[in-house]
Amino acid sequence: MAQVTYQIDSAHSAAHFSVRHLMVSNVRGEFTKLSGTVVYDAANPANSSLEARVEVASISTREPQRDAHLKSPDFFDAEKFPELTFRSKQVVNEGDEWKVKGDLTIHGVTREVTLAVEGPTPEVKDPWGGYRIGATAETKIHRKDFGLIWNMALEAGGVVVGDEVKISIEIEAMRQA
Repeated sequence: MAQVTYQIDSAHSAAHFSVRHLMVSNVRGEFTKLSGTVVYDAANPANSSLEARVEVASISTREPQRDAHLKSPDFFDAEKFPELTFRSKQVVNEGDEWKVKGDLTIHGVTREVTLAVEGPTPEVKDPWGGYRIGATAETKIHRKDFGLIWNMALEAGGVVVGDEVKISIEIEAMRQA
């Protein structure tokens, strides 16, 4: 089978994140609106690619005031920068794991990151006659590298928001005709 193109299914995909809060706990959240294209070449994985877009306005931490602050100019500035994007540059198979290196753009700043990918799953036929694959990807970034610098010092030392952000992406994608 040669290259096969899949569209990310936004209804069954999400980008999750976790960041330290007050140096004592982790705040978790997600972006629920993802779109994009996966081109998968099972015979030659190096010819595979991924392009994804995430709507910043779809952020949810289950706390409306925090979500509003995250969409504000203090953080993502959703009005000025409505999307996060990822465009792969290299796909490498390392045994049971894949490494997908590419450009991640957040808040108008682009940095190279490497995603550790589990999958893709074997293709399955859905009840409506379509074909789907899935994958999970993880990485860590430093938010300040992307211009997300807002913070507040704590009286006892430390800061309100940690710098390291753990990212986990769950993708389900449908084969295109």
